[in-house]
Amino acid sequence: MAFSCTIPARPTVQVDDDRVRITRWDFEPGACTGWHEHAMPYCVIMVLGGTLALHDGTTESQVTLAAGDAYARPSGIKHDVKNASDHPIAFVEVEMKR
Repeated sequence: MAFSCTIPARPTVQVDDDRVRITRWDFEPGACTGWHEHAMPYCVIMVLGGTLALHDGTTESQVTLAAGDAYARPSGIKHDVKNASDHPIAFVEVEMKR
C-alpha cells in the first residue's frame, strides 16, 4: 500500500485555523509522506520542482512538476508520495476545512 521508505518527508504546519491548514512539505531524494488519507479537499503548490512518485494502493505513477505548478484534489484521496528526483523538492499543501 505504500513505498518502502526510510526517509520521512518533513511537514511544517504554517497555518492551522478554522478555515485552512497550510503545511510545507520538504522531501530529500527518496523521502516519503507515508500512507495517508485526505479528510479535506486540498491543493498543492510546488516550491522546489521535481518528480513525485505516487502510490494509490494499487498503482504507482510519476508526475514531474515545476516550481509554481499547482493541482487540487477532493477529500478522500488515499496515497503515499515519494520524491523520485535526485535533488530535494518541496511543496505547500493547503487543506480547506470548510
